[in-house]
Amino acid sequence: MSATGEASGTRPDSSAVAEVVDLVSALIRFDTSNTGEPATTKGEAECARWVIEQLEEVGYPTEYVESGAPGRGNVFARLPGADPARGALLIHGHLDVVPAEAADWSVHPFSGAIRDGYVWGRGAIDMKDMVGMSLALARQFRREGTVPPRDIVFAFLADEENGGKWGSQWLVKHRPDLFEGITEAVGEVGGFSLTVPRRDGTERRLYLVETAEKGLGWMRLRAKARAGHGSFLHEDNAVTILARAVARLGTHTFPLVVSDSVAEFLAAVSEESGLEFDPAGPDIEGRLAKLGTISRIIGATLRDTANPTMLSAGYKANVIPQTAEAVVDCRVVPGRLAEFEREVDELIGPDVEREWITELDSYETTFDGHLVDAMNAAVLAHDPNGRTVPYMLSGGTDAKAFAELGIRCFGFAPLRLPPELDFTALFHGVDERVPVESLEFGTRVLEHFLLHS
Repeated sequence: MSATGEASGTRPDSSAVAEVVDLVSALIRFDTSNTGEPATTKGEAECARWVIEQLEEVGYPTEYVESGAPGRGNVFARLPGADPARGALLIHGHLDVVPAEAADWSVHPFSGAIRDGYVWGRGAIDMKDMVGMSLALARQFRREGTVPPRDIVFAFLADEENGGKWGSQWLVKHRPDLFEGITEAVGEVGGFSLTVPRRDGTERRLYLVETAEKGLGWMRLRAKARAGHGSFLHEDNAVTILARAVARLGTHTFPLVVSDSVAEFLAAVSEESGLEFDPAGPDIEGRLAKLGTISRIIGATLRDTANPTMLSAGYKANVIPQTAEAVVDCRVVPGRLAEFEREVDELIGPDVEREWITELDSYETTFDGHLVDAMNAAVLAHDPNGRTVPYMLSGGTDAKAFAELGIRCFGFAPLRLPPELDFTALFHGVDERVPVESLEFGTRVLEHFLLHS
């Protein structure tokens, strides 16, 4: 028995630990690429049907729901708990992934290859790792007749990578009965380790629990002017008007805003490392760089961002078009939406129209309560050198939809990561992969958590 198993009393050879790697590999082999367009998005229904097979094989009643469009498959299964009067716990994961170009990868992105101590492929960390861990534990609990403290609802969802329009957002609006009695939820992106140097020369692994998310909004900008011949003098040019507005917006630095979750994270890192991360001090982003690659996420949670991502104008080289459009990816700190919109309007000016294509609220909860205590205890049971800390995610998850129902949401997909692994670069990146040992560790931690939640 390994040291981890001895310390925790959890069998390292439990059925969940034994099969989690194969389950994650199998999930990756389903090409569930979400292009953002229903006509070209594929694979979710096929993958969902396979998940149903794995659940029904061990005796779960399941419910399959297509969320507003053909092929957008979602799966629900409930494991009854000892106290049905307590609010149920939702464990959710999405089956879709962002597209991948096979030519750019060292292995085929939908091979699920297991090599060099990693499981490789699109979705390995976003988020078929958590789906695989949840599925492995759901199967083990049912097979062994485990009764958790409260009802657990396992949900495997579609369309998260497009904001959940044909997934969680649709389900919350049209099938709220599926979430009846649920008071808390756990999903991505959190529970992964960040190794920081300590004052005494040792290291501490901090496990980042997501307690907040920035708001997500995709905004369309549009400029209209007179069409004309490309050879004439033409001061009223829609392309020029739009380009100036996009440049102003894309190079703008929004003001520093420190939420409670970010402040608690910075305080914990300062306490452990002795490094100074006073948000009121100079060059906070530069000082965050000392934390390594995680600074990409943390730095992005200190300010609103508005990044132009798409431009569209014209139909012929010698014709000045009447209309030019751009799309901007906007991420807004909790409580800042009204002020953010005011700043955007000032930057783009009166000659450019704007509209929200997608607008999802920010979310923040406190880092306290029984569920947080259970997360911390689970981590410490398997990593006595660990410490859970809250943080804000710069992106968004399905938690945004569930929060609309009054469900308290956290990101906790536990992984103990090698310090040298550039984890953040793997999200939507080339050669996405997850360590085999991390999956096995995460399954043990998640089991402990679910049995004490």
